Order: sequence, then structure tokens, then C-alpha cells
Amino acid sequence: MNNKFQVYKQLDLSQINKDVLKKWEDDDTFHKSITTREGHQTFVFYEGPPSANGMPGIHHVMARAIKDTICRYKTMKGYRVHRKAGWDTHGLPVELGVEKMLGITKDDIGKTISVAEYNKACRTEVMKYTREWEELTRRMGYWVNMDDPYITYDNRYIETVWWLLKQLYNKDLLYKGYTIQPFSPAAGTGLSSHELNQPGCYRDVKDTTAVAQFKAIRNEKSEFLFENVDTDLYFLAWTTTPWTLPSNTALCVGPKITYLKVRSFNPYTGAPVTLILAKNLLATHFDPKNAELSLEDYQVGDKKIPYKVLAEYAGTELEGVKYEQLINWVKPKGDAFRVITGDFVTTEDGTGIVHIAPTFGADDDRVAKQSGISPLIVDDREGKRQPLVDRNGRMFLVENMSSEFVSEYVNVEAYSEFAGRFVKNAYDDTLTDDDATLDIDICVMLKKENKAFKVEKHVHNYPHCWRTDKPILYYPLDSWFIRTTAVKDKMIALNNTINWKPASTGTGRFGNWLENLVDWNLSRSRFWGTPLPIWRTEDGLEAKCIGSTEELMAEIKGAVAAGVMEKNIFEGFEVGNNSKENYDKIDLHRPFVDDIVLVSASGKKMFREPDLIDVWFDSGAMPYAQWHYPFSLPSTPSSRGGEKGALPNVDPNDREAFKSSPSGRVWEGLFPADFIAEGVDQTRGWFFTLHAIATMIDESVSFKNIISNGLVLDKNGNKMSKRLGNAIEPFAAIEDNGSDPLRWYMLTNSQPWDNLKFDMAGVDEVKRKFFGTLYNTYNFFAMYANIDGFTYAEEEIPVSERPELDRWIISLLNSLVKEVGESYESYEPTRAGRAISEFVSENLSNWFVRLSRKRYWGGSYDKDKISAYQTLYTCLSTIAKLMAPIAPFYSDLLYTDLNKITGKETDQSVHLAEFPTSDESLINTDLEQKMDLAQKASSMILALRRKEKLKVRQPLAKIMVPVLNPEFKAHFEAVKNIILSEVNVKEVEYITDSEGIIKKKIKANFKTLGPKYGKLMKQISGEIAAFSQHNIGQLEKSGNYLLNIEGQEILIGLEDVEIQTEDIPGWLVASEGGLTIALDINLTEELKQEGIAREFINKIQNIRKDSDFEVTDRIVLKIQKHDFYNQAVTNFSEYIRTQTLASELIMLDQLVEENSHLVEIDADVEARIQVIRNS
Repeated sequence: MNNKFQVYKQLDLSQINKDVLKKWEDDDTFHKSITTREGHQTFVFYEGPPSANGMPGIHHVMARAIKDTICRYKTMKGYRVHRKAGWDTHGLPVELGVEKMLGITKDDIGKTISVAEYNKACRTEVMKYTREWEELTRRMGYWVNMDDPYITYDNRYIETVWWLLKQLYNKDLLYKGYTIQPFSPAAGTGLSSHELNQPGCYRDVKDTTAVAQFKAIRNEKSEFLFENVDTDLYFLAWTTTPWTLPSNTALCVGPKITYLKVRSFNPYTGAPVTLILAKNLLATHFDPKNAELSLEDYQVGDKKIPYKVLAEYAGTELEGVKYEQLINWVKPKGDAFRVITGDFVTTEDGTGIVHIAPTFGADDDRVAKQSGISPLIVDDREGKRQPLVDRNGRMFLVENMSSEFVSEYVNVEAYSEFAGRFVKNAYDDTLTDDDATLDIDICVMLKKENKAFKVEKHVHNYPHCWRTDKPILYYPLDSWFIRTTAVKDKMIALNNTINWKPASTGTGRFGNWLENLVDWNLSRSRFWGTPLPIWRTEDGLEAKCIGSTEELMAEIKGAVAAGVMEKNIFEGFEVGNNSKENYDKIDLHRPFVDDIVLVSASGKKMFREPDLIDVWFDSGAMPYAQWHYPFSLPSTPSSRGGEKGALPNVDPNDREAFKSSPSGRVWEGLFPADFIAEGVDQTRGWFFTLHAIATMIDESVSFKNIISNGLVLDKNGNKMSKRLGNAIEPFAAIEDNGSDPLRWYMLTNSQPWDNLKFDMAGVDEVKRKFFGTLYNTYNFFAMYANIDGFTYAEEEIPVSERPELDRWIISLLNSLVKEVGESYESYEPTRAGRAISEFVSENLSNWFVRLSRKRYWGGSYDKDKISAYQTLYTCLSTIAKLMAPIAPFYSDLLYTDLNKITGKETDQSVHLAEFPTSDESLINTDLEQKMDLAQKASSMILALRRKEKLKVRQPLAKIMVPVLNPEFKAHFEAVKNIILSEVNVKEVEYITDSEGIIKKKIKANFKTLGPKYGKLMKQISGEIAAFSQHNIGQLEKSGNYLLNIEGQEILIGLEDVEIQTEDIPGWLVASEGGLTIALDINLTEELKQEGIAREFINKIQNIRKDSDFEVTDRIVLKIQKHDFYNQAVTNFSEYIRTQTLASELIMLDQLVEENSHLVEIDADVEARIQVIRNS
């Protein structure tokens, strides 16, 4: 049996990734991480299902690294972690992709291609990149159970969705309404409010806007307005969507707003006009300087247009006044074209008068209904009532209207020029931004007709479709809604119990969304998705919501018996058989369910409502639907308390009985999730739907803890895209670097919820600084452990009996275990990773190993050396476990490399091992503080050396350290030898009064003081700047200083000031916090010679290494003489020989070039050295 630790020649993280991955697969490690935890407390994770119709990107690596990190940690803590994979297979992205692939539009479906053929194409296309997604999952080490992934198009999944909808229907939370809703002509469907609030949906656009003149009709009601009026009288109304003006049927004023009647001229035609607009907006439309100009002197074309205010009115006085239709293309049926009032009218912009088009605005529709104003509606050829703009975003074609309607209500001559025009150029692929828009052409027409007062370009925020990137319309739709407003307060209360990371997303973006919640528009006018399971009679008086296949089969049976269906199209399906094979016998999608006609209680035919449901409901249903709840559950999952579960044996509709049953206890181990994580763009998507459905079904949260991760941008902060050429291909990145560096970089570079500026240079730095350092530390251990035969066979040396340096690193290690555990527990992997990185680089490698290296190099195999090995082994083994959740591959290699030689643990993988626990008794804060002082002092002195370009190998005589207090001196004295050895200085001199020796400057730290004292900062800064050397000394000794500014006592701490020291002749001085050190840089001849000797030792050691000598090989040294270093080599000959394992050192007048090495000893001084291995 090999009892040697593996020693590596190079660090190849990509190959390690592959080797460890193969080992996991050969050993079935993932499944063992589940089976070894059976019966344990469960930890539930919900996977936000990806859609496999698109390729994964580098941002998916980060998102999955976050999820995997927490789940791996919880597994190591002993939990049985549920993490079921899934696929999101319905919705707009899939349909739009298929339409593009087939070269069709939505209008072609059911005509040139059948719905069944189209949906078959969708079913195939949506899984197009399944292999790539599975491969990314595998290669990046994302452990998620893909044995039986849930698929949202699976009939069992749909059945659960139907069951959930039935619960909402029974609770009167589902209703049908005809309202104004966001509609995407490009996608051909309505949208919910949460879809409209995805990041990036609202964008600044530059559109043509118009202030239109609506001509008042003079009659008894309006006569008072015509007093002193000698022109036509107009109401001014502003719109950012001139295409809605043909659908105008009312004008709305604010009842509490004051309006003015103004005599002036139309700026385009020069015609005299009298205008009504809000008093507060007069200066917006009329230059106050022109009020002094004479109306009589105005000439058409003058740039300065005079005006005169004639009268003032309250908004209520204008109510009821009639006006002429602005654009008489189509006449409305019913009462229209009068002034109404509405509280939503403001004077923030526009004219204070709102143009009302009830078919294209929710506020418009509401206020019009309240005032009895009719919308402008056309009758199509099927007799259905439609708005003037069709669902493709075009002005309704005359030929698609009923002939009776056209003859009575349509001005064909005027309208024909505009019929069929798209209201937004974005809807017509043949048009560009440079082409004239319908808005422009309407405004040109209004100008000619003296009906436009102001036309200009205006930048405003306008919503766009989240999937087509094209503008939406607000459109009247007959839709099914979920009454989420009925549970708004409960949703808010439950949200307050969720641990959001960051908390600001929970209280801000998500919390604000809940506060302003509106009912959820569930309906989608599409083909590929979950059908709405509601059947209604044609008169709409009777309805049924189907909640299961059992219920559907019974209803079909009744329909066949009643003669409304010829046969059961799902014949052969076995109710109660929950196997995939049985459910594959049916299809609950369109068009199959559309062919099912049921019979009502009164004997009438019932047809399915043609809508699909919002795909976000599909996703939000996954806590239930992934298990085919409540129809089947896993037979033996563990409950949160560790109890074995059982299959359902009670009616899940009886919620109380179900919860207390064995089935309920099974469900308790599966719901709600302990943890979820997805991108911030899911805040008003998946996060919302999860929360809403769980609240309505179970009055419960759906998840307890959540990380809402930020975006992955390029290194310059730009969004990644193939078009811009700045996208990082994840497979290539993993192939080149391995998964671990990517995961470590992404999770330690910034908090998961902050946007990450991804830079491959940062990945390289992680490989070098963290993995490279850890690799070198392990290799150092393995190499010397193999030389000494250390296998941890000796009895464990009690920590209390180990040297102080060992006790310090063990103390720090246990502090690290505590911090890392707390970080993972609080869902802060960044803090965990950074703490591990700092420990490995700064404390373990750069301090403990470096200071202990002589203990490994030589000497007998005694208690001190064994302690050094045991301590370093413990550190490496513990680090492997701590880092395992973030860097699963290298951590497993490190763990197994250590463990297969010592056999200290029986687990075949670090991911099956227990996560370390901190031993508080081994944490020595006093020792940690002392060593921290040593590290800080050493760092300061080495920085001074670099400043003066003094190599560390050049010894120096002395440092001076001002003593702040007796405790400080005791701490410094305890680590004095370590410091002096590290910085290569001979001695330390303590000075109790540095005022006459070291000069210091002080200034206020505005970053800490500014936020606290604001207006007093000028006085505080002046007081601090005036500190004497004695004042500065007092502050450093006590740690604080009391100021009195304008009668207010202000306590200044060391963190509130910046102290700088001035160098003194022959010395360099540095200060940090309360520590000041002066370094003597004067060199004696003896010090110079020792420096030269150390330089030789360094060069000889490098030659040994480059020559592949074993560390125990003894050598003979030959050095060619040189006046610069002859005396130094002679005087320090024994020191050089001891340090390089040289049995002999010979100085020669000449060395031949062959088999010798030329090295630089000092500037412009080279030495020729020959190193011969002893035979």
C-alpha cells in the first residue's frame, strides 16, 4: 500500500475538474449524499426551472453556484437536501422562437399550420438545448436531482396546476372581467402587471406628442364660456399617443383645478383662437413676456404670439360642456364628446385637461364608465365589438368591419387613408425609425385643420413587452383574473417573515410591489401552454372548473351520455394510475382539450374558455406540481423532523385533516422551501407567483430564505451579448480554468446580490492567489511529510502542549470555522469565501508555514516537528471542508489526498463528510491579538524596506517602537522574535516618550466624522489639525480624545483621524492605527556582508531547485572570487554551508562556464557558482 502523500508537479484545475467529476460518477457520490442522510432533518431547495430552448450563459454559472453552495453546505451539516431539477417548457419565449423557426406569425396558427402541429413543434423546440444544460450542470458541479425532473408540459404537472386553479375558483379568487389590460401586439397576447414590471420593460422613448384643440359646442350649457369670445373656443388636451385621438370620446378636468380662458392665435395657422387650459400650466404654453403684446398687432408667422387671459373657471364649472369630435373617422354608439371630471387629473404636465379614449387606458375606461361616456367601438364581421385598433396593432381594416356598422358609423372617405396603418412602427418589420409614424401623420392632418396647438418630440417612459422588446398597448380584453388583492395584507405579512438577501429587495422592490398590488391577469391568447380548465355555457350563466383528470373523465362520461360528445377522447386512461406511461395516453394541451364539450347542470353545452394561463403561474405552481401534488407524493421522503413519510391516504381538499395525516407529514418535508435563489429579474416574476400561490392555497410562505442575485456584466459594466462580442462562453471558460476558479471568483468578488463585472483577469488572479497558494501549501506539506514518513500515526499532541505558533493558527482556524459556518447559515457565501481566502493566503501560507519552515526542513523527528505536521494537516483538512460548498472539485481532491494516507476519516468524499464545528476552548483571542500585532508590524516594516529598495535579505540593525501602554509592550515583547526574524532586523528598542524623536501630523477623517457631525466638520477639522505632538500621543495611548465644539462634547477615536509620521535622518517611520515604528536604515560593514551571504544562499537554493535536487541532497559549493563579496563569503562561510546543505565551500580564482551558473548578487555584480551533488 502506498503511504506517500501525492505530490504534484503543477496545478491543473481543468484536469482536476474532469478527474473528480469522473470519481463522483464512478462512486455515485451525489446519490450517496442523499441516501446517507435518509431519515435526517430535511432542507428543501426549489430549483427555478430553466427553459432549454436557449443556450446557457456565464450568468447561469453564477446563479447555480449560489444554489449549489448552500445545498452542499446543508448536506455537510447532515440535512437530507431535496433539490429536484425541472424544465420550464411553456410560454412566449418558446412560441416566438418556434414562429421564427417556422417563418410564421400567430395569425397563421390554425390556418397554414394546425394547432396540434404547432404545439408539437413547440414541445420539440423547448427541449432543444437539454443536452447542453445538463452538461453545464454536470461540468460545473451543480448537484441537483435530474433522475426525474419535473417538466411543465407533463400532463401530471398540468393536473396539479388545474387542481390549484380549482382551489382558487372554489375560494372565489378566480373571476372574469372585461377591462383595459397591457397587451403585446408583437406577441399577440395580454400581459400581467408583473410581466410588465420585469427589469428593462419601462424604457425612455422619444415620441411625437400633440396638444390638440377640441372645439367647444355653443349651447345653453356652454354659453357662459363664450362671454367676451370673438373666435372659436377650444379645450386644449395633451397626449403622448396621438394615434389614440381618433378614439377620443371625452375630456376630463380636475374638479379642484383652476382653469383659464385665453385669447391668442394658433401657432401653425395663425387663426385667432380662444383656449381653455389649467392656470398652473399657462406659462408652459405661453411665454409670459408675450402677455404685454397687442393682439391687434399680430401678423401670421410672427414668432412672438400675444395672448390675453379673459376669465377663470373652476373645473366643476366646465363639467358637462359638449365639444365636436376631433377626428370624425368613426362615430361612437351612445353618449360622448363632453367634459367630465376625474380626481386623477394633475397639473404636473400637459394642459390640465386629459383626452379620454376609454378603449386604451384603465383610468380612461374607469372615469368614462362613471360618467356614462361610451367608448369608441367597432363591430367586426362576426358581430363582435372591437376597439378601433386591432390586436396586431393596426387601425381596424374597413373590410373587417360589419357592413351595417360601416354604413352607419364610418366616414369611409376620411378613414380609408389611415385604415390598416400600424400605430407603432415597431409592429411593422418593413418600417424603420426613419419612416413617418401614424402619430406624425395624424399631427400633420390636425395642423392643417387648425386642430393642433403644439406638436413636438417628447421623451417619456413607456412599457415594452418583456419577450419581444416591442412597445405594448393598453387594450380592452375579456380576461380571467386572480383576485390577489383579496390576500394582499396576508401576502405582505408573510413577506415580512422571509429572510431576503439583500433585505432591501424584500422591503423595497418586492415589498413595494405588494403594497401596490393589482389583480393578476391570468389569461393568455396563445396556443402552447397550460389551458385554463374552465368550461362555460355560451350564455355565460353556468361554469365548471375542472381540478383533476378524475373529475374531467367523469364529466366527459356525462357528456357522452348526454349526447354532446360522440366518445371519450381519453379512453384508455386509468384514473388513479399516476405513472408517466398512463398520463402519456392523454394530452391536456390545446387543441385536444378544446374538443371536449361538457354538459351543464341544466343540460346545456359547455365549451372550454379558449385562454391559456400565464406561464408564470406554471412556474409558481412548481412547489406543488413538481411532486404531482396532491395526487401522488414520494413514498419515503424524510420530514423536517426526520420521520418517514407515506403516500396520501386522505382527501387533500380537507386541509386540516390532511396536515395532521401521515401524508401531511410527508408534505411537511417538502413544503415550503427553506431556500431559493434566482436573478433579481425574477422579483416580480417567479418570486411573486411562488409567494402569491402559496399564500392563497396554504396561507403560507413558499420560501423562507432567498438570495436575489444581481446581473453578470462585462468588465466595463455593460450587459453581455453575442452581438457586442463581450459574452463569456461558459463551456470554454470551464474547459480552460475548471469550474472552481469561476465559482470562487463569482462568489467572492462581490456579494451575490450586487452586479458582477466579470473579468477573466480576476479568475486568473483567483487561480494564482488562492488556489495556487493552497496548492503550494499542500505540496510543501506532502513533500516534507513524505521525507519524514508522517502519516498521522502518532498520538495526537494536545493543543495545549504545542508551540505558540501552532496554538495561534489552531485558534485562528477555529475562529474561521465559526465565521464561515455563520456566513453560510446566514446565506452570505461571499463572506465565507473571503474569510477562507484571507486565512489561506495571509495566515496559513504567508505566516504559519513561512515561520515554521525550518521545523520541517531539518532536525530530528521530534515532538515539535510532529506538532508542526499535525497542525498543518488539520488546517488543510479543515480548509478542504470549509471551501467544499463553493469549490467542490479541488476541495474533494485535497480532502481525499490527505485522508487516503492517514485514514483519519472514512468518508470517500469531502461532500459526504461532516462540516467542521468550532471548538471555542481552542480560540485564544489574546494570542490572536498578539500575532495580529506581529503581522501588522512586519507588514509596516517590509513596506518601509520597499520604500527604500532594501531587500529583505539585507539585515538591518534596529527598530524603535513607542510604547503606548504596559499591555502593548507585553504583547510586542511576546512576538518580538517573530517580527525581527520576519523583517531581518537585529533588535528592537522601546521608547516611552516619542514626542521629541518622532514627529507626526494629524487630520480629520471626513468619511467617519462627516456623517455624524455634518455642519460642525469645519470646526472639528480645524481643532484636530491644531493638535500638538502631546495631543496626538494622548489620542494614540487612550484610543480617544474629547473635543468641545460650540458647547457640544465630541469624542474622537483613532478611526476618526489620519496620522502620518515624518522620517528622521537615518530612519524611516510609519504609523498605522496606534502603532508607530521607526526603522534604522544605516548599514554597517558587518550588516552588508551578512546581506551578501543571504543573497548567495537564496541563489544557491534556486539552483538546487532548478537542478531537481532532493531537499535532503548534500552538495559541494564552488564560487568564483570577486573583490565585492570575497570577505563576506569567507566570514559567513559556515552560515552559507549550513543553510544550503553544503559539506564544502571552495573559493576559486576561475570557474569554467560549463556546469556553472552566473547569478546576480548586487547591482552590476555577478557571481559564478558551481553546485555539485555529493555522490
